[in-house]
Amino acid sequence: MAFLQQLFPWITNGPLILVQVMSGLSVGMFLFLVSAGMSLIFGVTRIVNLAHGAFYMVAAYLMSSLVSLFPGHPLWFWVALLVSSLAVAALGGLIEVTLLRRIYRREHLLQLVLTFGLILIIGTLVLMVWGPENRTVPRPTALAGSLDIFGQPFPTYYLLVLILGPLIALALGLVFYRTRWGMLVRAATVDRDMLGALGVDVSRLFTQVFILGSWLAGLGGALAAPVVAVALGMDAEVLINAFVVVVIGGLGSFAGSLISALLVGQLQSFGILIFPAISIVLLFALMAVVLIVRPWGLLGRPEE
Repeated sequence: MAFLQQLFPWITNGPLILVQVMSGLSVGMFLFLVSAGMSLIFGVTRIVNLAHGAFYMVAAYLMSSLVSLFPGHPLWFWVALLVSSLAVAALGGLIEVTLLRRIYRREHLLQLVLTFGLILIIGTLVLMVWGPENRTVPRPTALAGSLDIFGQPFPTYYLLVLILGPLIALALGLVFYRTRWGMLVRAATVDRDMLGALGVDVSRLFTQVFILGSWLAGLGGALAAPVVAVALGMDAEVLINAFVVVVIGGLGSFAGSLISALLVGQLQSFGILIFPAISIVLLFALMAVVLIVRPWGLLGRPEE
């Protein structure tokens, strides 16, 4: 124990460990919102949407513009949060109807090329509309400070994420497992052709799923805007992290995305504290271990 205390002097600092755990949960909730949308879209449509991170970025930029309209207004932040996420959901629905719907039966390479092209197009449009400068989004006044946890400061805004994330996960779970629409979505992940043969409008279901997945990405981007630098290229970073979460949890698995996001959040939180020089490598090391043991992810299903 003395050796461990010399090597890791924080190991007996209970408040610090508690704050790191809470920080990891906050990071995990951000990742869950983005990765759950990506996993949902893949599970139903079988398209790996590389433009998912671009939706996240667009929501963050929309959030920066909307919040600046009425700075300091106590309710405007929440209005901007809702409008930004809904606007991205509408954008996702438009892209699905006009572009992606045409390639569901085509080879995966074409799907990847199209969604990668969307990254370039959306990135260029963001540059044209908002310019190359980084933007910041102020936190709402009620959540601008920090909370003292046994002498350790913890940002109050992260408490919002810690509360909102589980509520959204619970709501999605109820939708997927307690409603007829959720039953259809789960059936589509198993056999969409049989679902269509039973009279279900599969194209309409795909659009609805894509809108929901895009809304989750938009909500994640809007929520993250006050705690990250809103800048060009932020889509690539979140896309990589979300993709790792989806791969670890299992492509198409909602519960797997939740568990994986929480694991990755804790790994990032404590990795920076313990091994700051190689913290980014730990994420991919975990993914490699999971792929070796279970190539289809923690809760995924092997393809037949």
